[in-house]
Amino acid sequence: MKERGIEFILLLSALSSIFITLSIVFILLYEALGFFKDVSILEFLTGKQWTPLFAQPKFGILPLVAGTLLVTGIAVAVALPIGLIVAIYLSEYAPFRIKEVAKPILELLAAVPTVVYGYFALLFLTPILQKFIPNLSGFNALSPGIIMGLMIIPYVSSVSEDSMKAVPMHIREGSYAMGATKFQTAFKVIIPSAFSGIAAAFIIGISRAIGETMVVAIAAGMMPNLTLNPLEPIQTLTAYIVGVSLGDVPHGTVEYKTIFAAGITLFFMTLSLNILGFWFRRKIREVY
Repeated sequence: MKERGIEFILLLSALSSIFITLSIVFILLYEALGFFKDVSILEFLTGKQWTPLFAQPKFGILPLVAGTLLVTGIAVAVALPIGLIVAIYLSEYAPFRIKEVAKPILELLAAVPTVVYGYFALLFLTPILQKFIPNLSGFNALSPGIIMGLMIIPYVSSVSEDSMKAVPMHIREGSYAMGATKFQTAFKVIIPSAFSGIAAAFIIGISRAIGETMVVAIAAGMMPNLTLNPLEPIQTLTAYIVGVSLGDVPHGTVEYKTIFAAGITLFFMTLSLNILGFWFRRKIREVY
């Protein structure tokens, strides 16, 4: 009876995560369908202006999607190569004492509140960038994108380093026995062997960048521009949701329901990313 009781508790724990996920999807779909009763889905997906709070509202989601992808692209361009290099160093090169000190300090970056990162981007990094880019706006996509990249480095490097450490030692020894250098072993043997975990780290980092809120809300400008120019102010899906959720918009109105339309768009973006990452990892496993 005790074993059955424990099994039942474990089953409930496992099912609770599935139930919470399905509940989130249900709420988003239910509220988003209420929004699409008043707004054409074609206008929503193809419109180039997002001004739902204006006297003559426009509900084209493309500016928010473009802003989200732009900032995420900048963050990924910063975080993925640096995170992978850090992981390679900690896994293959760093002495034990350095590794024991460096890894906890690196992971402390993940504990810093995102509001701090936002003001760091706005008040520290942006003035520095303006010295090199004179026409850079005070609010822009470049500064928060770089800071977001630095912010997600711990996620990428930590998971990647754990995946590399999990590669059996005899694989390294076999590579060294064939005359390979440590550099060749790291890049031609260890990375392919651990690529499934590294790909998972990349997916976590990209998903974290897409879902980031406060950094872009503070430093990106909250202006829904349809642009891919990182020097201009932009607005992301998450930043818009935060702005409307502050309480200034009456509950139940079309303007209020836009946050659920933006939320379901963000959900499908991250879902597509995870499906693509799962498919990519399967293909890599077949190759190696």
